[in-house]
Amino acid sequence: MPELPEVETTRRGIEAHLLGQRVSRVLVREHRLRWPIPEDLDVRLSGQRILRVGRRAKYLLIEAEAGTLIVHLGMSGSLRLVEQGLPAGRHEHVDIELESGLALRYTDPRRFGALLWSPEPLQHVLLQKLGPEPLTEAFDGARLFELSRGKTIAVKPFIMDNAVVVGVGNIYASEALFAAGIDPRKPAGTISRPRYERLAAEIKRILAIAIECGGTTLRDFVGGDGQPGYFQQELFVYGRAGEFCKVCGGTLREVRLGQRSSVYCGRCQR
Repeated sequence: MPELPEVETTRRGIEAHLLGQRVSRVLVREHRLRWPIPEDLDVRLSGQRILRVGRRAKYLLIEAEAGTLIVHLGMSGSLRLVEQGLPAGRHEHVDIELESGLALRYTDPRRFGALLWSPEPLQHVLLQKLGPEPLTEAFDGARLFELSRGKTIAVKPFIMDNAVVVGVGNIYASEALFAAGIDPRKPAGTISRPRYERLAAEIKRILAIAIECGGTTLRDFVGGDGQPGYFQQELFVYGRAGEFCKVCGGTLREVRLGQRSSVYCGRCQR
């Protein structure tokens, strides 16, 4: 599933080709995504100039003159730019044709993504209650400490809660907790402020690295597959259950927290 760094890489990959362009037509081949694509999307977006390509959490915000297209890639979605008229494959559901002659093509084999229209996207029900972006000053250890008081939930699902902070998915939560030396099973309310300050710093560091990795491994969103580079930094715990810890040499353990697999080191993480 694309996480925040991959979505940010996608944003960077398509931005230069969309900014200032006017939409000629929106061709929807399949309306049935996670939520139905608005039937009048072509009417709303055609003729509009694209003013900004932003991101909020894992939502891409393609801002036009009269409103904003909210795009979520779901579990398997991607965006790429193709020449208009290029025959579409089975899972290539939408083309947003531009005056440049290119089309922004949305592909989603599982159809679990979304393309929605909103005049005020930050007030949309999907976005209005989201927590702060992790790479901004609004997110820090003090916030984690204050929100965690009295919480018995394990710290890993706590930091993956989008109301606490957005974009800390399974990979990045696992790696940040390892880097901070915190056991993912530990109740959120029992962790001290200094340890949360370190955890917040590690979340910021690891997400920043992942975004840069995405940028450096990015192939080409024009005519390519539209897939961003994923986190290329060598992983310490994620997906390595039963293997040796690269720090202490112990065996990595696996547990399920919040219906997700969590791998950790019983020696390095307390």
